[in-house]
Amino acid sequence: MPKGYWVSSYRTISDPEKLAAYNKLAGPAVQAGGGRLLIRGGRVDAHDAGIAERTVVIEFDSFEQALAARESEAYQEALVALSDGVERDFRIVEGID
Repeated sequence: MPKGYWVSSYRTISDPEKLAAYNKLAGPAVQAGGGRLLIRGGRVDAHDAGIAERTVVIEFDSFEQALAARESEAYQEALVALSDGVERDFRIVEGID
Protein backbone atom coordinates (compact mmCIF):
# COMPACT_ATOMS: atom_id res chain seq x y z
CA MET A 1 0.00 0.00 0.00
CA PRO A 2 1.46 3.42 -0.95
CA LYS A 3 2.31 5.81 1.84
CA GLY A 4 0.74 9.24 2.21
CA TYR A 5 2.64 12.49 2.65
CA TRP A 6 1.86 15.98 3.81
CA VAL A 7 3.99 18.47 1.88
CA SER A 8 3.94 22.09 3.02
CA SER A 9 5.88 24.81 1.24
CA TYR A 10 5.70 28.13 3.01
CA ARG A 11 5.61 31.25 0.87
CA THR A 12 5.66 33.74 3.74
CA ILE A 13 5.64 33.66 7.53
CA SER A 14 3.96 36.88 8.63
CA ASP A 15 3.37 35.97 12.29
CA PRO A 16 6.05 33.76 13.90
CA GLU A 17 4.05 33.64 17.15
CA LYS A 18 1.07 32.06 15.38
CA LEU A 19 3.41 29.60 13.71
CA ALA A 20 4.89 28.70 17.10
CA ALA A 21 1.39 28.17 18.56
CA TYR A 22 0.51 25.99 15.57
CA ASN A 23 3.71 23.94 15.94
CA LYS A 24 2.96 23.31 19.61
CA LEU A 25 -0.45 21.83 18.73
CA ALA A 26 0.31 20.31 15.32
CA GLY A 27 3.23 18.14 16.47
CA PRO A 28 1.17 16.03 18.90
CA ALA A 29 -1.77 15.96 16.46
CA VAL A 30 0.43 14.62 13.68
CA GLN A 31 1.99 11.99 15.94
CA ALA A 32 -1.44 10.90 17.20
CA GLY A 33 -2.50 10.51 13.56
CA GLY A 34 0.47 8.27 12.81
CA GLY A 35 2.63 10.87 11.06
CA ARG A 36 6.42 10.91 11.06
CA LEU A 37 8.27 14.15 10.46
CA LEU A 38 10.83 13.76 7.66
CA ILE A 39 11.68 17.39 6.83
CA ARG A 40 11.14 20.64 8.73
CA GLY A 41 12.98 23.71 7.57
CA GLY A 42 16.64 23.20 6.93
CA ARG A 43 18.63 24.18 3.88
CA VAL A 44 16.77 24.88 0.64
CA ASP A 45 18.10 25.32 -2.88
CA ALA A 46 15.03 26.57 -4.75
CA HIS A 47 14.66 26.48 -8.55
CA ASP A 48 12.13 27.53 -11.19
CA ALA A 49 9.16 29.10 -9.34
CA GLY A 50 10.36 27.73 -5.97
CA ILE A 51 10.71 29.92 -2.91
CA ALA A 52 13.55 29.25 -0.46
CA GLU A 53 11.33 29.31 2.62
CA ARG A 54 10.37 26.68 5.18
CA THR A 55 9.39 23.25 3.81
CA VAL A 56 7.80 20.43 5.83
CA VAL A 57 7.28 16.79 4.79
CA ILE A 58 5.41 14.31 6.99
CA GLU A 59 5.02 10.61 6.15
CA PHE A 60 2.00 8.43 6.98
CA ASP A 61 1.53 4.70 6.44
CA SER A 62 -1.21 5.39 3.88
CA PHE A 63 -2.86 8.18 1.92
CA GLU A 64 -6.09 7.56 3.85
CA GLN A 65 -4.25 7.91 7.17
CA ALA A 66 -2.81 11.24 5.98
CA LEU A 67 -6.29 12.48 5.03
CA ALA A 68 -7.75 11.41 8.38
CA ALA A 69 -4.98 13.13 10.33
CA ARG A 70 -5.65 16.39 8.46
CA GLU A 71 -9.34 16.20 9.38
CA SER A 72 -8.75 15.25 13.04
CA GLU A 73 -10.09 17.52 15.75
CA ALA A 74 -6.61 18.01 17.18
CA TYR A 75 -5.15 19.17 13.86
CA GLN A 76 -8.12 21.42 13.18
CA GLU A 77 -7.36 23.13 16.51
CA ALA A 78 -3.78 23.67 15.34
CA LEU A 79 -5.06 25.28 12.13
CA VAL A 80 -7.16 27.71 14.16
CA ALA A 81 -4.03 28.74 16.07
CA LEU A 82 -2.15 29.24 12.78
CA SER A 83 -5.00 31.17 11.09
CA ASP A 84 -3.45 33.87 8.89
CA GLY A 85 0.06 33.64 10.35
CA VAL A 86 1.52 32.10 7.19
CA GLU A 87 0.88 31.67 3.50
CA ARG A 88 1.68 28.13 2.39
CA ASP A 89 0.99 25.49 -0.20
CA PHE A 90 -0.27 22.41 1.69
CA ARG A 91 -0.77 19.15 -0.20
CA ILE A 92 -1.54 15.58 0.72
CA VAL A 93 0.03 13.27 -1.84
CA GLU A 94 0.18 9.54 -2.38
CA GLY A 95 3.59 7.92 -2.61
CA ILE A 96 4.71 5.24 -5.03
CA ASP A 97 4.11 1.69 -3.87
